[in-house]
Amino acid sequence: MYYRPFSGTRVVVALMLREMASTYGRSPGGYLWVLLEPLAGIALMTVVFSYAFRTPPLGSNFALFYASGFLPFTAYTGLTAKMGGAIRYSRPLLAYPAVTYFDALLSRFLLGFITKLLLAILVIWGVHIAYGLELALDFGRLLNAFGMIAVLSFGFGAVNCYLFGAFPIWEQFWSILNRPLFIISGLFFLIDSVNEQARSLLLWNPVAHIISEMRAGLFPIYDAQYASPFYVYSVGTVSTFFGLLMLYRHHRFLITEGA
Repeated sequence: MYYRPFSGTRVVVALMLREMASTYGRSPGGYLWVLLEPLAGIALMTVVFSYAFRTPPLGSNFALFYASGFLPFTAYTGLTAKMGGAIRYSRPLLAYPAVTYFDALLSRFLLGFITKLLLAILVIWGVHIAYGLELALDFGRLLNAFGMIAVLSFGFGAVNCYLFGAFPIWEQFWSILNRPLFIISGLFFLIDSVNEQARSLLLWNPVAHIISEMRAGLFPIYDAQYASPFYVYSVGTVSTFFGLLMLYRHHRFLITEGA
């Protein structure tokens, strides 16, 4: 694939603006709802947690603890699903030589990642203001957590982009496959607190490592000793390689005949 850096950048930006207009509407309210909906979900779960438990497994604030798991989890699931439909969504434009399958993939990733990053900033800031918390953030570990989200999501998203087009049933299977992750990724508990045998199984899930790293960035008392950025970056890099390889070989089929 011959990629043109400057014209390619303009195409990616144009695709991002097109998706913002079609997905969120032309009014600011459409995009605002994307940010408000997760905030409402976190508020609801905070109320439930407050009645069910006296204190969260980490820290003293349920909203911050739940957000530390909810934000990376929804970023991962949202990005991988969105990127999976990149070629299908942009198929009419891919008939033009100036637009490539990589442009479609990258534009969806960038728009989704920027949105999730903005959401995380607003949620953490909102919890800080609403509860009057004094946060001692470790920006290095927070950036590392979002780097892990980016690499893992892009890799699985690239694989999904091929599989969604070549095998339509994979889209439903992927959705079902990710449902247990809501429970086993550590949104409601600490990976450190389970027994060694269970922990060794749970740590095969790369999302659990991301959540642990995110919590280490938000809670200075938590060192996330079982989080392995190397593992997550390795899984993401390998997935990216195979995803892009399959797209490179089969993108013409996906554009003309795929689902």
